[in-house]
Amino acid sequence: MSQICVKATVSGRVQGVGFRFHTAHEGLKLSLSGYARNETDGTVTVLMCGDEKNVEALLTWLDKGPPTANVTNLIREYVDWQAIDGFSIQ
Repeated sequence: MSQICVKATVSGRVQGVGFRFHTAHEGLKLSLSGYARNETDGTVTVLMCGDEKNVEALLTWLDKGPPTANVTNLIREYVDWQAIDGFSIQ
């Protein structure tokens, strides 16, 4: 299976609801590395790197998010591989 990195922008009610914490937890469960970061425009940016199947699984999860969130849009962008340790909350 190939290793890929995807940067996703998640819109909706995704700040102040534990979205980044839950995203990092899901990413680690899937053995992915990356980060989840709040943006000033109210979105959350998620960079995820790892096995293609696991990245796709996290993207599927991000489309809904945790029960406290209300995701209205998910934009994905395939980016060059980045060697990152762990999954951080920024």
